[in-house]
Amino acid sequence: MPADLHSVIPALIEQHHQELLQAWIGSQRRGGAAGLSLLDNATINEQARRFLDELRRSALSGQVENIDGPEWAGTREVLEQVSRSRSAGGSSASQTATFVFSLKEPLFNLLREHVKDAEGMARETLIASLLLDKLGLYTTELAQRSRDEVIARQQEEMLELSTPVIELWDGILALPLIGTLDSARTQIVMENLLQRIVDSRTEIAIIDITGVPTVDTLVAQHLLKTISAARLMGADCIISGIRPQIAQTIVHLGVELDVISKATMADAFALALRRIGKTVTDRVVARRPEA
Repeated sequence: MPADLHSVIPALIEQHHQELLQAWIGSQRRGGAAGLSLLDNATINEQARRFLDELRRSALSGQVENIDGPEWAGTREVLEQVSRSRSAGGSSASQTATFVFSLKEPLFNLLREHVKDAEGMARETLIASLLLDKLGLYTTELAQRSRDEVIARQQEEMLELSTPVIELWDGILALPLIGTLDSARTQIVMENLLQRIVDSRTEIAIIDITGVPTVDTLVAQHLLKTISAARLMGADCIISGIRPQIAQTIVHLGVELDVISKATMADAFALALRRIGKTVTDRVVARRPEA
């Protein structure tokens, strides 16, 4: 099929715009696309109206085989907006693509009503199928990209939440680690800790690994990097929460952490208080003399 191919489709869209629009929206709703119910009617109508307008305008160029050209920029922009909104509403990539594919039925019906000769009908149906298939696949790619971006953003947010830096006392910070340490998470841990050291002028940072399931050579290296970076910022580190199994593993691996360690966070905190000249004493409650 030649790349430059004129069709009656743009004229039909313009002449029967409202009829086609309503039939198309009804086709989308019958498909029960996820996320569609989260959009108000005005948004659904506006998305469909804009797409039909841009589809008509782009199809007038006759460039039906290459939707990457400048003639299709407006249509691609509408599909990008649709993909973002529907992905945010919970639609999968395939469900989002039904925004385009659901237009086939009402458009084919419109062609059957106004294209009477068999040869012309076959030609127009082929053009419509070619266009909508390409645009539907493009929408699938956009939707998948949008969901990947959402997932990546959520992973970053979860990493931020899973590495809180807590101020236990003036000059004492605690960094409780839970889960496995990898390169990406270590970078976030290090950035958060160093920033808090600068902000609070911390002297001692307690790194608690009670929630770290295993410590291998890679995890130990990540810990060493974090400790070295904290020292460069002027803060000493104490590691707490080393269980017997992890202690044996570290010895077996021959890893030298070169840092003071305590079995529990409480022990590490008590040591940190002593280092900054603080002591913890039991308060004696004076008893009233008996009558």
